[in-house]
Amino acid sequence: QVHLVESGGGLVQAGGSLRLSCVASGRTFSRSAMGWFRQAPGKERDFVAAINWSGGATYYPDSVKGRFTISRDNAKNTVYLQMNSLKPEDTAVYYCAAASSRQLVIAGDEFDYWGQGTQVTVSS
Repeated sequence: QVHLVESGGGLVQAGGSLRLSCVASGRTFSRSAMGWFRQAPGKERDFVAAINWSGGATYYPDSVKGRFTISRDNAKNTVYLQMNSLKPEDTAVYYCAAASSRQLVIAGDEFDYWGQGTQVTVSS
């Protein structure tokens, strides 16, 4: 069992930055691929970023590529999402997710554990 807790969300002006953190419980974190997703009101959940178990591979959709960076610190059981050049359309609840796979995964149904989410609001 893996328990995930996100933090770092908040209100920021367009063009600003935020860093989200996700702390995982359990000894399997260092063997788990991780991901970030987001869901805006009335919209489907969207994939934002993914990282493999070692941090050596990452993947982003075009909507955030070049602005968002996912990273992890296995010694701290933590995965991060650095978000720069934020836009109003980035406003959403952001969720951290853990997969049983070590390798990079990006589909929501490939992740087994989910956090409760943290709200990010970008004002124009």
